[in-house]
Amino acid sequence: MTRSRLRATVALLTAVPLLACGCSSDGGGSGRQVVTVGVGDAAGTPSALTARLAVQAQAADVSSALTQAGDAARKVIDAVVAAGVTKTDVATSDLQVTPQYASPGIGGGTSTISGYEATESLTVRVQDLTKASKVLGDATTAGGDATRVSSVGFDPIDDPKLQASARDRAFADARSRADQYARLAGAKLGEVLSVSEQPSGSATTPKTFAPRAGAAVPVEPGQQTVRGFCPRPRAR
Repeated sequence: MTRSRLRATVALLTAVPLLACGCSSDGGGSGRQVVTVGVGDAAGTPSALTARLAVQAQAADVSSALTQAGDAARKVIDAVVAAGVTKTDVATSDLQVTPQYASPGIGGGTSTISGYEATESLTVRVQDLTKASKVLGDATTAGGDATRVSSVGFDPIDDPKLQASARDRAFADARSRADQYARLAGAKLGEVLSVSEQPSGSATTPKTFAPRAGAAVPVEPGQQTVRGFCPRPRAR
């Protein structure tokens, strides 16, 4: 599951000094603060998938290696576009040529260049998730054994309603914790001193694999969770 986090900080002022449970003095002796951490989650289905593909080719010279890699990349691009990916959602992200060396013989000696390997990387964004499995399967079929899939991940949710829901839950969680601490100390909560938010997120851990040409590639979007998190505020 991919998570997108929203962070909010809530400080609640109590009527009497609190000496434990993460409480701190305001330094003036006229009141105390209780600092609480609240977390709220709101789940939804991601809207798009981004795959990072590559094709590799080896040849005796640089020009041939580049030509072969380019031909394989063109086949992959044509295949994913035919499978329903918008042409503007396909981009070349990297191109590398590296020499390949022959191992020295039994007598040792200096390694010599035996050929070159060209790698062309592509970024493919699939906005219709019902087509994701076919896109990946057709891409690996078109590129054959030269195809590499370096990572597949779902785009973070960007839904204002889900984000608002996560914030509501995070604030309610922080308020509930503060109220509990106050009651344990025989106090009542006062006004909110400050609220701050720091968005952050994490993505699905990418996996590297090289499927065989023609292999089925199942893709399940699952759900993403938008999280609201309330850490420590600044002191008054």
